[in-house]
Amino acid sequence: MRFINIGFGNMIASNRVVLVVYPDSAPIKRLISEQKDSGRLIDVSCGRRTRSVIITDSDYIILSALAAETISARIEGEYEDEEEEDE
Repeated sequence: MRFINIGFGNMIASNRVVLVVYPDSAPIKRLISEQKDSGRLIDVSCGRRTRSVIITDSDYIILSALAAETISARIEGEYEDEEEEDE
């Protein structure tokens, strides 16, 4: 299991990430609101503007101050490293 940094020293297991999206659309805002009410929302933005929403396979929603592209690149970079190790 590998971890990636999602901002401010916070880490997440990359194999648990299902989706990384921007928080601007109405359905994502609604999902954030619903998860906040159910206690399944984790905010690791440290008071900064939320720039990405990470949805995990265990139905937790994580708010991050890093851009979605940055998190995606970190996940992709990790998988490329794993493929090189297999060769």
